[in-house]
Amino acid sequence: MSIERSSARRVAVIGGGPAGLMAAETVRAAGHQVDVYEAKGSPGRKFLIAGKGGLNLTHSDPPALFVTRYRERAAQVGAWLADFDAEALRAWARGFGVETYVGSSGRVFPIDRKAAPLLRGWVRRLKEQGVRFHVQHRWTGWNADGSLRLDSSAGPVAVLADAVVFALGGGSWPELGSDGAWVAPMAAHGVDIAPLQPANCGFDLAWTSWFSERQAGAPLKPVIAHWTDLHGQPRAQQGECVITANGIEGSLVYALAADLRDALARDGQVLLQLDLLPGQTEAQVLDKLLRPRQGRSFGEHLRRQLGLGGVKSALLFEVLGKDAGQLPPAQIAATLKRLPLSPLRPRPLAEVISTAGGVRLEALDAQLMLRQMPGSFCAGEMLDWEAPTGGYLLTACYASGLRAGRGVIEYLQTPAAAR
Repeated sequence: MSIERSSARRVAVIGGGPAGLMAAETVRAAGHQVDVYEAKGSPGRKFLIAGKGGLNLTHSDPPALFVTRYRERAAQVGAWLADFDAEALRAWARGFGVETYVGSSGRVFPIDRKAAPLLRGWVRRLKEQGVRFHVQHRWTGWNADGSLRLDSSAGPVAVLADAVVFALGGGSWPELGSDGAWVAPMAAHGVDIAPLQPANCGFDLAWTSWFSERQAGAPLKPVIAHWTDLHGQPRAQQGECVITANGIEGSLVYALAADLRDALARDGQVLLQLDLLPGQTEAQVLDKLLRPRQGRSFGEHLRRQLGLGGVKSALLFEVLGKDAGQLPPAQIAATLKRLPLSPLRPRPLAEVISTAGGVRLEALDAQLMLRQMPGSFCAGEMLDWEAPTGGYLLTACYASGLRAGRGVIEYLQTPAAAR
C-alpha cells in the first residue's frame, strides 16, 4: 500500500461533481492545498449527462418561492442559498464566458445549452490554481489510523488530510459514480443516514398489455395533475408527462413525486387524477358529449367534439374499458376531467434523476461539518434534502459546496486546542 502523507493544511475532496468542485475552488482560494479524488475517469460525469439535453443550471423563481422547493429542508437549504443563490450561480458561470438565459418555463440555461464548455473551463481553472485531481480513486472508508482509504487503478491508497469534504452524490445513475456505495462505510462509522429513496422519479402503473404496447413513449400534454399532499391538502399542477411501458414519468410527475412516494410509504396507496382537457370545463365537455354522433364511432366522436385522440383517448378506454362509449355521458365527462390512476411504486433507485435521504442535516453543524467527526464535511446530493427538477438541485449542490468549503477554512483557522 502506498501512503500519501500530507503537509499541513492539506484538504481532500472526495467526489468531483459540482458540490465537490465548488468546495475545492473555495478552499484553494484560501491558499490550502486541495486534492480532488474522483471514482470515475474524469470529474463531473453526471453533470455532463444531466446537461446533454440542455444544461438547466438554475431557475428564475423569486428567492422566497425558490426556497420553498426544498420542502421540509427549506430553512437549512435557504441558509446556503443566502450565500450563493441563483443569481450568484449565473454570475459565476459568466466568469467562464458562459452567458445564460431564462426559458419560457422559468428555467435558466447557458446560451448554447451545453454543459461541457462550462465543466472544461472549471476543471482547467482549478488545475491552473493548483488543485490536484486523482481520477479512478474510489473512497471505501477509513483505515485504523484515521486516514482515508481509497481504491485506485494502481492499488490501495491511504490519504492523510487536515480536513476532508465528502461530496459523493446520491444513489441514482450508478454508472456515472453516484451509486450510494458510501452509505455502508459511513453508517458503520456511526454517521446518521436517512435511507436513500427515489426522487424526481417515474411510477409503475398496472397498464394492460394492449395499452402498454401501443402507447409506451407517447407524450401526454397538456394535462393537469390533481393529488392530495401529506397534509391532506388538495394540490394541482399543469404540465407534461410521458407514458412508459411500466407506468408514467416526466417533468409533471417528477414535480409531485415526493408526495406520491411518501403517501405510498405511509398508506400503501395513492390516487393521482389527470385532467385530460384542461382548457374545457366539465360542463362544456358534457355538452359536447351529448351532441348527436350521427353514426360515428365513439372514438371519432371524441376526436371531433373534444379534440381528443391518441394517447388521451386510449387512456380513457384504459380506465373505463372497451365499452366506454356506452357509459353515461356524465361519467365519461367526469373521467376526462379527473381520470384516476393508482401508482404502485416509484421506479428503481438506479434509474431516477435524483435521490432523497442521505446524511441527516441534524448530524452536521451549520457549516456542514459532521458533529462527531471534526474536520469532516459533507455536501451535495449525499445530504438529506430533495428538490424537483428545474435547476433547484444543481443550485443547492453548488451552494452546499461553497458552505462546506468555507466551513473547512474556518475549521483550519481554529487553533487545534480549541477544536
